[in-house]
Amino acid sequence: MTSAQICIMIAITIYLMAMVAIGIYWSKKNENVGDFYLGGRKLGPFVTAMSAEASDMSSWLLMGLPGVAYLSGIADPAWTAIGLAIGTYINWLVVAKRIRIYTHEANNSITLPDFFSRRYRDDKNILMCIAAVVIIIFFIPYTASGFAACGKLFSSLFGVDYQTAMIISAIVIVGYTATGGFSAASTTDLVQSIVMTIALFVVVIFGIQVAGGLDVVMDNARALPGYLSMNAMYSISENAAAPYGFLTICSTMAWGLGYFGMPHILLRFMAIEDTQKLTLSRRIATVWVVISMIVAIFIGVVGYSMTKVGAVPVLEGSASETIIVRVADLLSHSGIATAFLAGIILAGILAATMSTADSQLLAASSSASHNLLQGFFGIKMSEKKAMNIARCSVVIISIIAAFIARDPASSVFAIVSFAWAGFGAAFGPVVLSALFWRRSNKQGALAGMIAGGAMVFIWKYMVRPLGGAWNIYELLPAFVVSFAAIIIVSLLTKAPEREITDEFDRVNMLCKKNGK
Repeated sequence: MTSAQICIMIAITIYLMAMVAIGIYWSKKNENVGDFYLGGRKLGPFVTAMSAEASDMSSWLLMGLPGVAYLSGIADPAWTAIGLAIGTYINWLVVAKRIRIYTHEANNSITLPDFFSRRYRDDKNILMCIAAVVIIIFFIPYTASGFAACGKLFSSLFGVDYQTAMIISAIVIVGYTATGGFSAASTTDLVQSIVMTIALFVVVIFGIQVAGGLDVVMDNARALPGYLSMNAMYSISENAAAPYGFLTICSTMAWGLGYFGMPHILLRFMAIEDTQKLTLSRRIATVWVVISMIVAIFIGVVGYSMTKVGAVPVLEGSASETIIVRVADLLSHSGIATAFLAGIILAGILAATMSTADSQLLAASSSASHNLLQGFFGIKMSEKKAMNIARCSVVIISIIAAFIARDPASSVFAIVSFAWAGFGAAFGPVVLSALFWRRSNKQGALAGMIAGGAMVFIWKYMVRPLGGAWNIYELLPAFVVSFAAIIIVSLLTKAPEREITDEFDRVNMLCKKNGK
């Protein structure tokens, strides 16, 4: 191992030890399952904002997004980023305060499946069960994408076995998540968002310098047909641009719809201590998301110019997602100080991965232990046993995710895209109707959840392969189908009971009192 690699390893080790230490610290603060899964609803505005966005962006920000920009130009990632930026802002503006108040009023619901069942007075907890199953189905591959990103990082950098690197990374993530729970995940997310920000800016500045300056970067990009166009997508294999039409733009921007159904983001809204501080959180979150995605996309553009000067090798397929790793490796050979800086960059990739994986593990484990075992099957257990079951669930789900991530050729972007669509379609319309439509009922919510989740699979594997006008991101049609199912079934079935509508009216009053 070279001196540069040793410096990188030291920087990463210090970072990983810090994350585990945070987990151990918070493990002593968790007195019950509510603390473990929701931190006692005591998050401050800054932690709420940055933990929500850090858990949202994942390795997709530092690996997936630059990789897509590197291969196909800016149209696809830019329209995706625009959709996500709009979705982020609207989610904070419209959903955050209301779901915080409503989940507290609905018998202090601490998970999203809890909220669905208690909002609609589903005594048999069918909604809770279906929601928990949906979370487990889509979060396991989502978590696997994070493990895969860690494996790619160490494998491409140090030449170590991919699976070994992936498993070691997973063990660290599981370590601090299983010990510290939600508070540890949120605190580490704050730290990780800072590290991610440093990594993004260091990489883009260093990359521009190596490529020969900003003018050279832009000239190289302009030389490729459609590479910098917002209505064309570049193809490396054909060295030509394909049209990026209005339907494709709408399909790509539909990524923003996913925010309304993301359990790990909605949990941050549910956990904030003071709803009056959500305006500050919204501003912090939106600004960070916009800047981070712009820089991430530009890293892909810069990466292409770096291949032109031979600084990094030409990358194809899913290997394009390692462009930031290649830049960090190049930086590490410029001296001891820059090697440590490269270590921080690579820690940033780990941070992006961990900040999402820990939140996903918590949401999936809460679905398995709290919602299924206790809520649906009615298994009674003490607080201590419930905590142990919760931690065991984290470990079991991680093992399954690691098994899925065993293939080094898997694409981080593709896995995240599918899981994002699943949550957005299955939960997004249900969350919005539960929060804002007084007439919605449990039959409509159940129909919407099943229809949305099923349509994601149907469109992805049966309709979208037809190509042409059918080549639409599965989230958009599935979201529409889910909403339609909720409205139709709710109107065709019995109206909600007086107790439910009274609670809805009370939440309305509280929202107005607290300011919209």
